[in-house]
Parts: sequence; structure tokens; C-alpha cells
Amino acid sequence: MSGYFRTRYAEDFALLDTRTQKAWFAVLVVALGVLPFLAGPLGLELANQVLLGSIGAVALMLLTGYAGQISLGHAGLLAAGAFTTGILFKEFGAPLWITLPASAAVGALLGLIFGLPSLRLRGLYLAVSTLALHFIVIFLGGEYETKRGFSTGIVIDSPVASARGWYFVLLAAAAATVLLALNLLRSRTGRAWRAIHGREAVAEALGISVPRAKLSAFVVSSTLTAVAGCLFAYYRGFVSAEAFSLYLTIQYVAMIIIGGMGSLLGAVLGTVFVVLFPYAIDGTMAALGVAERLSSVVFAVNYAAFGVVMILFLVFEPQGLVGIWRRVRNWFVLWPFRHKPIS
Repeated sequence: MSGYFRTRYAEDFALLDTRTQKAWFAVLVVALGVLPFLAGPLGLELANQVLLGSIGAVALMLLTGYAGQISLGHAGLLAAGAFTTGILFKEFGAPLWITLPASAAVGALLGLIFGLPSLRLRGLYLAVSTLALHFIVIFLGGEYETKRGFSTGIVIDSPVASARGWYFVLLAAAAATVLLALNLLRSRTGRAWRAIHGREAVAEALGISVPRAKLSAFVVSSTLTAVAGCLFAYYRGFVSAEAFSLYLTIQYVAMIIIGGMGSLLGAVLGTVFVVLFPYAIDGTMAALGVAERLSSVVFAVNYAAFGVVMILFLVFEPQGLVGIWRRVRNWFVLWPFRHKPIS
């Protein structure tokens, strides 16, 4: 037993309800604030990639991990937000405070349109219908590049001058996304998503509007993803259809699988793992002295290792990294007793 008991309803709504949680949160805030001043250029770049990727991973987790709706159009939604930003900037010189809400609006519209098949389809058929979103957006973006003569992509002026400045911008965006997701999951909408994920027939018997819940999940997820695409465009300084391959969707799916389905912490942990994994493979190859011999197939090695890791997690650790974290936490909470927790 932890010795902590909730005695008031207000305590159930607190995001940080124990002194230990508040203390660790304060440590986390200090660490995140100090990190950009201690990390080198590579470390700062990796941190920015994690923060940017976590926005899209949390968005996909809301849709798939909580609402139970399969989507393979995540890269297409990122591309939609990025191309909306690029087109508005290139054609009208629109600033960030216009391109960001415009990208969110485009994402919401696409989420509504491509969420409609979820009212009739499920499983593999729903996944294929969302996959069509990816190809449609990439085709339209590629056509715009060709017609306007942007052979190397749409170049965008970044509103932030330094990587350290981008770190704080992306940190604020990621924190806002996680906070929004936490509050959504505690609301009626979030409870409806969990209900339809469990069993739609039971959710409908409880008075939940299943179509409305499904569409709201697609709209919210698509909006957040398009916002991530907008930030991606500004961060990279260009938009190109080649940057949003189907492999990018697979990476985001891997983030929520490896991190742990049905957990926002899992989405963040999965993002950290997927972003750092290729660098870990490169470092391992260099340590073994085979980096030069395998330099021509390094991408194939990364893809193969990535696939093997996904299979291993699916087979041996279906709860992902967050499942490992929970077992470690429970071990410290229960030590030195050897009985397992009830839940």
C-alpha cells in the first residue's frame, strides 16, 4: 500500500495529487529548462525532434490508443499542415499566427471528412480508407510543387533564429498538447472514447453517441497532427512531398506501440525511443567496427532493426515501455514485499 488515499472528489481532478508527484514534476521542469544550455548541437537537435514528434504521437494515441480507431494517414495529415503553411507563406506571405490556425482548420476538416468512413468501416477496411488520405494529400502537394516550379521543396523563413529558441517553442507546444490531451481524457468526450474503444454496443446502450465520439476523435487528432505539420514546416525551413513518406506513418504507429497503447506517457516514451533508435544503431555499428563496411546498407540495417524491435515489443512486451516503467515503479513501491499489486 502506498499510504495515500483520496478523500475528496476534488482530489480526483488534480493532475498532481501527491507531494512526491509534485516534487518529481518540479525536478522535470528544472531539467527541461536547463537541458538546452548543457546539450551540444546534436543533443539539442535530438531534443527538438523528440518534442516535435511527441505532438503527433499524442495525437495518434488519442485516436488509436484511446478511441480505438485505426489510422494510416498520419503522415498525410502532417503533410496537410505543412503544405498549408508553405502555400500560405509562399503565396500570401502569411505569418505564423495565421498559418498555425489555418493548418489546424485544414486538419479538422480532413479529420471530419476522412472520419466519416469510421461510421461504417472498422479494422483493416478503416485503415485502408485512412491510407487514401495520405496518398491524396501527397499527390496534391506534389502537384503544387510541380506547377509552381519548386523542385527542391517550398522554402519557408523560420520565425525562430536558433535551435535553442526552437527548443523552448517546441517544449511549450508539446506541453500544451499533453495538457490538452489530459484534460480531454478526463472530460465526457474522453470517457466516450474509452467506452467505444472497449465495446461500441455497450457504449451506445449507455447513451453515448458513437458516431459523434468517433468523429470527434478524428477531428481532434487530425487538428493536433496538422499543427505538428505546421511546426515541422517552420522548423525544417522547407516543405516537400518526399519528407512525408508512408514510412513516417509507420514510425508514428511504432511510437504508440513501443511506448504502450492507451497511455500519454507511452506516447512520449515511444517518441524518445523511435527518435534515438537510429543513432543507437549507428553507434553500435561504430563500436563493433563494422560501420564502414556496412555504410552502403546502413539504412537497410536501420529498417530491419526497427522492424525486429517492433515485433519483439508486440510479442514479449505488448504494454510497451510504459508497462516496463509500471513494473519498476511497483517494485519500488512494494519493496521488500514480494506480493503483486491487485491491479
